[in-house]
Amino acid sequence: MSSDVPDGQDVTAPAANVERVRVEDEMEQSYIDYAMSVIAGRALPDVRDGLKPVHRRILYAMHEMGVSSGSSHRKSSSVVGETMGDYHPHGDKAIYDTLVKMAQTFSMREPLVDGQGNFGSMDGDPAAAMRYTEARMSPIAEELLVDIEKDTVDFQSNYDDRLQEPAVLPAAFPNLLVNGSTGIAVGMSTKIPPHNLREVIDATIHLIDNPDCEVEDLIHTDGSPGPIEGPDFPTGANIVGRNDIHKAYKTGRGRLTVRAEYEVDEEDGRIVITELPFQENKARMVERIAENVNEGQIEGISDLRDESDRDGVRIVVDLKRGANADVVENQLLEHHLESTFGVINLALVDGQPRVLTLKETLQEYVDHRKEVVRRRSEYELAEAEDRAHILEGRLTAVENAEDVVDLIQNSEDRDAAKATLREAYDFSTEQAAHIVRMQLGSLTSMEAAEIETEYEEVQARIERLNEILGDESELFAVIKEELREIQAEYGDERRTGIVADDGEVTHEDLIPREDCLVVITEEDYIKRMSVEEFEPQGRGGKGIIGVDPKEGDRVHEVFRAHSHDYLLCFTNQGTVYRIKTYQVPELSRTARGNHIRNVVTGIDDDEEITAVVGTGEFSPDRCLTMVTRQGYVKRTCTTEFENINASGIIATSLEEGDELADVEVTDGEQDLVIATRKGMTIRFDETEARQMGRTARGVGAIKLQEGDGVVGLVATDDSDERSLLTVTENGYGKRTKLSEYSRQSRYGKGLIDIKTGGRNGPVTDVKAVADDDHLVVMSAAGQIMRIRAGDISTVGRNTMGVTVMGLDEGDTVASATVVPNPNAGE
Repeated sequence: MSSDVPDGQDVTAPAANVERVRVEDEMEQSYIDYAMSVIAGRALPDVRDGLKPVHRRILYAMHEMGVSSGSSHRKSSSVVGETMGDYHPHGDKAIYDTLVKMAQTFSMREPLVDGQGNFGSMDGDPAAAMRYTEARMSPIAEELLVDIEKDTVDFQSNYDDRLQEPAVLPAAFPNLLVNGSTGIAVGMSTKIPPHNLREVIDATIHLIDNPDCEVEDLIHTDGSPGPIEGPDFPTGANIVGRNDIHKAYKTGRGRLTVRAEYEVDEEDGRIVITELPFQENKARMVERIAENVNEGQIEGISDLRDESDRDGVRIVVDLKRGANADVVENQLLEHHLESTFGVINLALVDGQPRVLTLKETLQEYVDHRKEVVRRRSEYELAEAEDRAHILEGRLTAVENAEDVVDLIQNSEDRDAAKATLREAYDFSTEQAAHIVRMQLGSLTSMEAAEIETEYEEVQARIERLNEILGDESELFAVIKEELREIQAEYGDERRTGIVADDGEVTHEDLIPREDCLVVITEEDYIKRMSVEEFEPQGRGGKGIIGVDPKEGDRVHEVFRAHSHDYLLCFTNQGTVYRIKTYQVPELSRTARGNHIRNVVTGIDDDEEITAVVGTGEFSPDRCLTMVTRQGYVKRTCTTEFENINASGIIATSLEEGDELADVEVTDGEQDLVIATRKGMTIRFDETEARQMGRTARGVGAIKLQEGDGVVGLVATDDSDERSLLTVTENGYGKRTKLSEYSRQSRYGKGLIDIKTGGRNGPVTDVKAVADDDHLVVMSAAGQIMRIRAGDISTVGRNTMGVTVMGLDEGDTVASATVVPNPNAGE
């Protein structure tokens, strides 16, 4: 077994030099060193060129390799290898991932790499392996490196001191704002959104011309048409509201709401999404929408397709027949089509991380560009002066061509010729060397004229460069001119729109506030319609089609409800479910409806909805009063029904064979009027039925004759001037003042309300109506009629009544509901 200890070394000897340090101090300093290394060397962009070291090194490596926009593409693995081997020894995956992102048109507003091959997609698909893809610099990327060979920026040693690399690129445009940046360092992060090149350059020029301007002068507001509208994402979409944009520009931090671009096509019943928020994974978004639809969290969608191609995004959301497009749209917005972009405008300034305002960011770039143009001008001035010096010597040589030729010809060697020329014409060493190397052909008169012309051009160039270096306004003029050239060459229109922020809009806000009719058939099909679809008709008419049930099905109930109320749906088995009225699909008059299990998801196959109560709030002062077919009544506080899960809750316990017949909301100070199929009614104080819990059965309300059953419940009081409207199966009915129904004790036989023998048939429904109210009556076959309650005669108890609705042979009245007259009181 070999040993790592050198021969002859005593491993037990004490160390020659031991330095004692506190562990806490060492850990603190080491962590700080590590944090600063990550901050400055990896995670944060430089405010001057907008690049992190890895981006800068990739571009510089491509520059050194000659992989420009005009060259052929080079294998990505070659670029990655050169970058890793010479400048960035952090692993090929990190370098390739950066290269890929720089080539993605959906990640960079102005891509810096022109990729060839599979560089990933908006669906989150990864790029192909680097051996399969090819890359070269994009034309605009070359603008970041332009004039780098003219001593415009500082260079530093690479990781192993073999080579030199730029500490920053010259950056002929404000890349930090144009392409943005994202990074996570130790204890801090940056997230700078991309912007439109034209707008950023306009803002830069405005700042140069107006150095004392405020941030407000650089951004577009209602009172100031500043050059920058806001971030401009490569994927388009829309930013909601300007206030958050302005806050981010003024403070360096903010949260932007980004909304997808889509179109609601109500005619074809679909929503087409064409642009997604920045950095949204398209495939994952489509998957999440599908999951929400399957789980019932989003209703009204029948199909979902991703029809996107190379030309752009196209996601088609097909709506169910009768679905409310506004509701579906808002559900998609709430959960999927809006995202938040948290702006943190953090960048390195002189090697230190700083959160910058918009003006500070642009000012740092202007200062950088000023330094670049100054250093470039000094470099070009030195070159021009050197060239002028050489040309002066050439002109002298041309003027004395014969003597110069003789001197050179008579010299022993080149060095002697140079010395003779310096002595004879006071040439400098450089001039003498150049003249000795001149060809005889350059001494012709034509060559002499060209030298003279070039000399004049060089002198003009020297004069211009001195002007730039001596006058700051001229230097800024150069910067502005170059920025405008880039703007003209690469600028394009905005992709991201700015839409008004109308505050938080819930899907309820998009639902019209109106009275609705909810229709339920015996086979559990349900739909809603606006009451306004049905004009009042005269008494005795047949009405119009209100629903077209399938063969063998019949209308079971019709209820009135407000579109924004909660609907408490009570079933014959004593269970209650809760939905919003607008969740019931709104369909045309002739539509059959949707099956109730698609609306009330928890309802069992053998349950039928027998009562629906619309309530806007749940109060401890109000009760839900329930009556069963067999004559039991009970009251339960509405607050016990505030939290109803999807599978429903027990509303009341029932005897075997009994069913829940009707439900009313009462306040504890009313009388209850209960009606039966055989025309009997009973009225008693509701307090005779004490409040009970949900699982209680209740107490006896009325003694029923054999074969009789309760059909309805009405709540009233002594001041109530309304009438009790009774409607029978054969379409007859009457109104009787509620005051004619005297109060009795609970659980009596009651009084005769209407004669049910002969033409009338049994009672179908009872309602409390005022003269101005409208009555909506629906037949089992689907005919519906709206009449004025005042058109029905007011008579005493124990009478036959009059024709309310004309029925076809075999048809019967299924249900009735009351609609307040919208014109009452005018």
